[in-house]
Amino acid sequence: MKHIIHTALAPQAIGTYSQAVRVGNTVYLSGQIGLDPSSMQLVEGIDGQIHRVFANLEAVAKAAGGSLADVVKLTVFLTDLGNFALVNTLMAEYFTPPYPARAAVGVAALPRGALVEMDAVMVLEG
Repeated sequence: MKHIIHTALAPQAIGTYSQAVRVGNTVYLSGQIGLDPSSMQLVEGIDGQIHRVFANLEAVAKAAGGSLADVVKLTVFLTDLGNFALVNTLMAEYFTPPYPARAAVGVAALPRGALVEMDAVMVLEG
């Protein structure tokens, strides 16, 4: 049985998807870009977008009954892989060891001209 997760503290879906879906103890968080949830506008610059993406993921994680500490898999999509080191640096502000598994993928473009997008898989305590 699946449970749809929704929060006003993260950007509203801009397509045919849910912010997250919980099945059992696993929560699948949809990709987040650096949209400010109140204005639905992209924040400025790569630093700002990375921070906003983590804040958006955190808001959805909390709405699902968890936190970023429950993330077991993170996927990072970057339009410029030169920003990978910055993602690593800023990720350390949101995650502590043991870190989740992660993939980083270089892409040609992201929705709304975003510079970064991340999605995640979270497992909650039974």
